[in-house]
Amino acid sequence: MGSVMWFRRDLRLKDNPALLDAIASDPHAFALFVLDPVLWGQPGSVRTNYLIDSLSKLNTQLAGRLVIRSGSPSVIVPNFAREVSAGTVHIAADFGPYGQKRDNAVNSALTDLGVDLVRVGSAYAVAPGRVRKSDDTPYRVFTPFYKVWMTHGWRTPADSIPENFVFQSAPTEQLPQPNLIPGLALPPAGEEAAWKFWSEFKENALARYADDRNRPDLAGTSSLSHHLKYGEIHPRSVLSGLGDGDEVFRKEICWREFYADVLFNTPQSTHLSLNEKFDVNMPWASGATAKEHVNAWKQGQTGFPFVDAGMRQLRAEGWIHNRVRMVVASFLIKDLHIPWQVGAPWFMQWLRDGDIASNTHGWQWTAGCGTDASPFYRVFNPITQGIKFDPHGDYIRRYVPELAHLSGAGAHEPWNTPAGYSHHYPRPVVDHKVEREVALANYAAAKENSANSVS
Repeated sequence: MGSVMWFRRDLRLKDNPALLDAIASDPHAFALFVLDPVLWGQPGSVRTNYLIDSLSKLNTQLAGRLVIRSGSPSVIVPNFAREVSAGTVHIAADFGPYGQKRDNAVNSALTDLGVDLVRVGSAYAVAPGRVRKSDDTPYRVFTPFYKVWMTHGWRTPADSIPENFVFQSAPTEQLPQPNLIPGLALPPAGEEAAWKFWSEFKENALARYADDRNRPDLAGTSSLSHHLKYGEIHPRSVLSGLGDGDEVFRKEICWREFYADVLFNTPQSTHLSLNEKFDVNMPWASGATAKEHVNAWKQGQTGFPFVDAGMRQLRAEGWIHNRVRMVVASFLIKDLHIPWQVGAPWFMQWLRDGDIASNTHGWQWTAGCGTDASPFYRVFNPITQGIKFDPHGDYIRRYVPELAHLSGAGAHEPWNTPAGYSHHYPRPVVDHKVEREVALANYAAAKENSANSVS
């Protein structure tokens, strides 16, 4: 009898308890990845391209022994287990809505064959559902969650697999070829790249993280989000490298786990606001003008340089700096009056680090309808935010070449310069001051509608 390690969001050899369990269970172990059409068809080409590169790197680490099969996991996994006479299939537990449903279906099919599905570990330092209030209900506010998360703690990183371990070979499909996306440049994928980014960040930027993390013009962030998304490095490994003075960065790791916990407890929140009144009572924009505004936002053609730089960075790199994510989300929701359910899927289509929990609840936070939400009346000013966090205009000039001729902070306000529009940069699609008042009026109307519906 052999064993199967079914890789999913754990594309690494270090600190991988499920992998260690698989090879401890039986020395005749197989490494499997399933191209699930449900997931493979959903991601935009950005994440698909990144995943292809990551799987290629993992296959190299496994000496070419990664078995690729395509199809429904509930069919492919049991068929493969039967093909290689495996007695166990090993996975890291998945707590997402689809992942749980998929794994339950696979478990049922394996049970019919007399094969055990063994869950060991997860993609998180503390698995969703572990941090609870004293009354055993989930948290909806980050700060108390963080305190209990810290008290709960996490295990030390697991060992790497033995260097001389060789997985068994089996017939395999070829990885698909990546889809060429003009203008898109993705960073190197894989476990080695993840550890390189992490090591360089610790050495060069971690000490300044609390000050630099909001500056998109600086290299002040870790660039780990996509590596964590695919499990090329485990958050437990990252946390083990932090000291007492690194609380701000530790909290960022916890935010990821908080949102995973929220999604685990409210799976409907992928498409419904946690504050359902936002979906029912808020007067959102519609019609031809709204469609034009959404398209301008998607293309980075709103006429607001900080917003446009962010949306163009998304299409150029499959990533947006976190501060800018909040600003562009606020602009769509509160300047253009478009619900978050329009913006979140666009991000998921283009983000290389597109994580359903973090993306969904980051958007709901900005919209003011989620957990621990920023109040709706907090409307980010796209001009002052840009000047504050990109004070020299370097971020603008990097992604908006039409404004590259403007020096310093002048790139944020081309309307104040005679030559501001000499390179065909678009005029603002709306007046921020006016739309801020419209947003607040819409919010007041929604509150009144809600109160009337209750009475």
